[in-house]
Amino acid sequence: MVLMVSEEVREAIDARQPVVALESTIIAHGLPRPRNLQVALELEDVVRREGAVPATIAVLDGRPHVGLDKEQLERVANEDGIRKLGHRDLPLAVASGASGATTVSATALLAALAGVRVFATGGLGGVHREWTVTQDESADLGLLARTRITVVCAGVKSILDVPATLQRLETLGVAVAGYGTDRFPGFYLSDSGHPVDWTLDSPAQVADVMRAQDSLDGPESALIVANPVPTEEQLDPELHARVLADALHACEAEGVTGQAVTPFLLDYLVRHTDGASLTANLAAVRGNVRLAARIAAAWAAA
Repeated sequence: MVLMVSEEVREAIDARQPVVALESTIIAHGLPRPRNLQVALELEDVVRREGAVPATIAVLDGRPHVGLDKEQLERVANEDGIRKLGHRDLPLAVASGASGATTVSATALLAALAGVRVFATGGLGGVHREWTVTQDESADLGLLARTRITVVCAGVKSILDVPATLQRLETLGVAVAGYGTDRFPGFYLSDSGHPVDWTLDSPAQVADVMRAQDSLDGPESALIVANPVPTEEQLDPELHARVLADALHACEAEGVTGQAVTPFLLDYLVRHTDGASLTANLAAVRGNVRLAARIAAAWAAA
């Protein structure tokens, strides 16, 4: 596999300058056109304003790219047929010459291969509700258990089984810390209702943990920095609870299963909250990207 690292990103890595990896599924599959491209450019600008280099990741014509130029971003945002790629799909996409946007697992893997240590996203995948029946668990968790990268996120998507996901992360040996909080964020919500064991309060503290990971020479697992969306920007908790319950009932009634469940539930939330869930989602992503850039700067300064 030929990993295509942009000149800007390669120069920053070689010079030990801060770099932040960004996924591309939010561009291709998470937002409507033309807002998707506007958000992609905005997130890269947030990284740059914090003094770091953005490295948006995607696969184009079978070649994994770490760092996209504007034309490539436009292609991911506007081209029909852009696939959604997890890390398991990468060899298939490379061999077939396919183009695709990368999920958390594929982004984390390609970022780590390129030498990028910090990655910002919205919410992680996790253990799905009714796991005992469906055995449905995101590939994000297993990949993060064996990939040395720091992921800044707003917890896991609230449509998932949050406590089961936290238990699974513990079993897999993935470190989780709340950023400025002892509560695990709930993606659209500042608090999922579940605690975390560790709290970090500054980018420098996060960088210290990253250095400790390396010095201990333990398993190549990730560090998850769970950064809550600001309370004033979260989705109204009562609205969230009511609409999510309705969405779960609708999902069951319509017989939606497998990979179709997540997009069905997320779309239901957007439509039945009049877009408020999407607004909270974007607020969380912006905050995560900003924090990730500051963490990358603290890591590079070591």
